[in-house]
Amino acid sequence: MIELWFAIIAFLWTGYFVLEGFDFGVGMLAPAVGRDAGERRASLQTIGPVWDGNEVWLITAVGAMFAAFPAWYSGVFSTFYVPVTLILVGLILRGIGLEWRGKVANPAWCDVAVAAGSVLPAFLWGAVFGHLLSGSVLAAVVGGLFTLAVSVMHGGVFLALKTTGRLRRRARSAALAAAGATLPVAVFALSSLGGVPALGAMAALAAATALIWRRREGWAFTATAGAIVLTTLAAFMELRVRPLPGLTLAEAASGPYTLTMLSWIGLIALPFVLVYQGWTYWVFRKRVLMAAS
Repeated sequence: MIELWFAIIAFLWTGYFVLEGFDFGVGMLAPAVGRDAGERRASLQTIGPVWDGNEVWLITAVGAMFAAFPAWYSGVFSTFYVPVTLILVGLILRGIGLEWRGKVANPAWCDVAVAAGSVLPAFLWGAVFGHLLSGSVLAAVVGGLFTLAVSVMHGGVFLALKTTGRLRRRARSAALAAAGATLPVAVFALSSLGGVPALGAMAALAAATALIWRRREGWAFTATAGAIVLTTLAAFMELRVRPLPGLTLAEAASGPYTLTMLSWIGLIALPFVLVYQGWTYWVFRKRVLMAAS
C-alpha cells in the first residue's frame, strides 16, 4: 500500500505540473504576445474553461500527501512555509485576474495579476522541489529557473495550438525563444537527477524545439508534456529513496487501515475526475478565434 500511494501521489503531481504548466505559461505570455485587448483576451480564453479544473490536481495531490504520508506532508510544508505561502498568493492573484477580467472597465491590472500569479508558482514549485532533492540554494534557483522556462515553452506551444493568425505566429515565436533558454537550464537541472527519465526529458525538450521550428504544434505540445512527465518521474524516483532528510517512506506513511480506506476512496473517485477532465478538454478542443474588430 505504501508504494501504491506514493505512485498515486507522483501521478497527481505529474498531472498538476503538465496541466498547470501550460496555464502558467499562457498567463505569463498573454501580455507579451497580445498586442491589444482583444488578443490578450483571446490568449486567456484558451485556458478559461480549464484552469480552475487543473488546480484540482494540486488540491488532490496535497490532500493525498496529508492522508497517506502525514510526516512527509508536515515536513515539506513546514520547511517550505514561505515559498508555499507565496505560491498560494500567486494562485489567488491569478484566479482574481482571470475571474474579474471581463467584469471591469480597465482589465490591465487583471493582466498584471494573472502574469504575476503565474510567475510565482511556476518558479517557486521548481525551487521547492530542487531544494527538497538536493538541499542546496543553488539547486533551488536552478530548479525554479527550469520550471519557469519549461512553463513558458509549454504555454507558448499550447497557445500556438489553440489560436490562429498573428497570435498563433507570435506564440510559436515565444515558445521557440523560450526553448533557447530552457535547453541549457535543463542540462544543469536534470543532470543532478540522472537516470533514463532525466535523459528522456532532455531529449523530449530537444525534440519539442525542432517540432516548434517545423510548426508542428500538436507534436511539440506532446513533447513538452512528455518532458514534464519524465522530469517529475525522475524527481519522485529520488524522493522514493529519501522523501526528507532522515525520513524513509515507510516512516512517513500512515497506518495500513488508513491506506486501505484511502485506496477504496481513490478507486471510486479518481476515475470520475479523469473522465470529467477528459470530457472538458474534448468539449473545448477547438481553436479560439479572434473577434472581428
